[in-house]
Amino acid sequence: TDAALPAPANDQDARQRNHHHLAVSAERVHWGYFSRSLPPQIEIASGDTITIETLTQHASDDAELMIAGDAGAQSVFGWTKAKKNVDRRGAGPMDASVFGRGAGEGFGVHICTGPVAIKDAQPGDVLEVRILDIVPRPSRSPKHQGRVFGSSVAAWWGYHYNELIASPAPREAVTIYEIFADEPEPHARALYSYRWEPQTDPAGIVHATYDYPGVPVAPDSIKRRHGVLDNIRIPLRPHFGVIAVAPREADFVDSIPPSYFGGNLDNWRLGKGAAVYLPVAVPGALLSVGDPHATQGDGELGGTAIECSMTGTFQVILHKKAQLAGKPFADLSYPLIETATDWVLTGFSHPNYLAEFGAQGQSEVYATSSLDLAMKDAFRKMRRFLMHVKGLSEDEAVALMSAAVDFGVTQVVDGNWGVHAILSKRLFEDAG
Repeated sequence: TDAALPAPANDQDARQRNHHHLAVSAERVHWGYFSRSLPPQIEIASGDTITIETLTQHASDDAELMIAGDAGAQSVFGWTKAKKNVDRRGAGPMDASVFGRGAGEGFGVHICTGPVAIKDAQPGDVLEVRILDIVPRPSRSPKHQGRVFGSSVAAWWGYHYNELIASPAPREAVTIYEIFADEPEPHARALYSYRWEPQTDPAGIVHATYDYPGVPVAPDSIKRRHGVLDNIRIPLRPHFGVIAVAPREADFVDSIPPSYFGGNLDNWRLGKGAAVYLPVAVPGALLSVGDPHATQGDGELGGTAIECSMTGTFQVILHKKAQLAGKPFADLSYPLIETATDWVLTGFSHPNYLAEFGAQGQSEVYATSSLDLAMKDAFRKMRRFLMHVKGLSEDEAVALMSAAVDFGVTQVVDGNWGVHAILSKRLFEDAG
């Protein structure tokens, strides 16, 4: 157990814990959505550890580097004219071919491994997910075996897209990186980039923009540009963009907008040694993990991080509703991140867009998000945390926030924009 995150008093004896492994394959992933109706791949108990393999949905940006020779990746990305191994869908209609999405499916994005059921988890409980380790998934390609690669896309949904000043505009650019995770200073270096050109998927649908994850990129259709970000080393911040429990409001929930159930948080602080606390909304919690990132800056401005398939090892701790009083996560209604040094509170433009907008929530949230709304939500959550958890008055809480709490832009590309508030644990060392 991480020394910064000691096991709770009611945790199981370490000798009684079991370790599990969830490999990635077409049968063990759900692509682009969360659902309370998904059958669990495995059930584990509080205190157990589990290793979960995850794939980036961007591996097809260079299939030779990130899919070839990898049985798990080939299983998930397998797509021919005759067969598609994994349906990609989100909240949209199952027959979405009229929107040019490909193969008659809804709007799906992230490859999520799971779900994992937690024994005895019930609505009102809190699930603590500790990240014990993160390891990049090396290439299995005979030519590149053992090396690690990733991709980033400056895409049409990026914050920058309508602000381009060079020609041609608009445009989308894909950059392929090599990941050096075992160096004394782990980093990524760009190998090459290319501008997105229309791609025809195996179903015969043409994708003029980067609008559908997993579309095979024909190598002879693109022009590789080398000398990109030359001699620049980008420090790694390995983390999982998506850690989620199943929401209660609908059967199919788009994986893109984050909310109270976690999901696409895209906060690089969710790396090794950190934990996230999530309010359980359905029996079993139904934990899913995906969207692995090698590194990302706050804001994720271009639309993606450096996306890189990775394997994580986690410990899950179930905090029962009857035992939450006096805990920092009592009455939790949002994803709460804990690191060795900080509490990180997550604010959204719409804290629970599924409840706020009803049946149209998964489209409305994209149209109405703003940083003003996300900042207000982060402020309100931090005020409540300081008053209810730390015992400050409202005046004290506001004074401390202005003097010592860092508010940052988590992301402006995921439909439900995010602002995080960082509270240093050191502030309270003398307060007990």
